[in-house]
Formats: sequence, C-alpha cells, structure tokens
Amino acid sequence: MRIAIAADHAGFPLKQELRERLAADGHEVSDFGTQNTESTDYPDYATLVAREVAAGRADRGVLVCSTGIGMAIAANKVAGVRAAPVTDLDTARLSREHNDANVLALGARIVAPPLAEAILAVFLDTPFEGGRHERRVAKLDGDPP
Repeated sequence: MRIAIAADHAGFPLKQELRERLAADGHEVSDFGTQNTESTDYPDYATLVAREVAAGRADRGVLVCSTGIGMAIAANKVAGVRAAPVTDLDTARLSREHNDANVLALGARIVAPPLAEAILAVFLDTPFEGGRHERRVAKLDGDPP
C-alpha cells in the first residue's frame, strides 16, 4: 500500500517509529516531514498528505501531532479526504468500516507508541463495509442527498 505520512514537531518522534514500521511491513512510504522537533505549523503538513491522498498518489495518509485533532481538521479541508482522529482500536476499525476514512490522525501526547502501531495496523487492514454506509460517505464527500 502507498502511505503518505507527516507530523509536526510534537508528532515527529512517533512519526519516525510509524514510518519505520510501515516500511518494515512492506508499504511504500512517502514522508512529508517534519524532520525534527523544531516548532512547525501542523496545517502545512496535513495539507501535503491530504493532497497526496485526494490525488490518488497515496492510498492512505497518516498524520501525527500532539492530539491528532488539529491535523484531522486541516486534512478534512481537502476535498475527498476523510481524516479521523483516532485514540483506540475500535475507533480505528469503525473509521474504516463505517466512514471509509482514508487519513489516520494520531496524537503523540495521547497515544503511546505501541498502541499507535496497533491502531495503524487496524486502520490499514480494515476494509470499508459499504452497504448502508455508502450513502452516508457520499454525503460526506458532498454528493447531494
């Protein structure tokens, strides 16, 4: 799978760990920064990843900031992106099954690295359920009811 990943300064250490895990698992990973813990603006990185996913150059996106919330808000401004801030395995699964989320947003100050890796695995391995959820996802994407 092609994965676009990025983080701000608060998410940088966790992003590095997740990037290594993704590569070890055989995914094609594109890293859009940041490359250190110097203060940065998370919307810049969220937009880079969101545009990659929306354009189809990445199958999924992974964003990391302090809470995951800011990254998700910024990424969701890009048409075609459904970013979900996730803190547990059930939410990771449901974000894929019910919402067809294509960008995972994690909070480095909220989710410990072992749990973040488990959330990422669930997010990548869970298919969209379709069915009754297709109509709802179409509405998220701006299709009229």
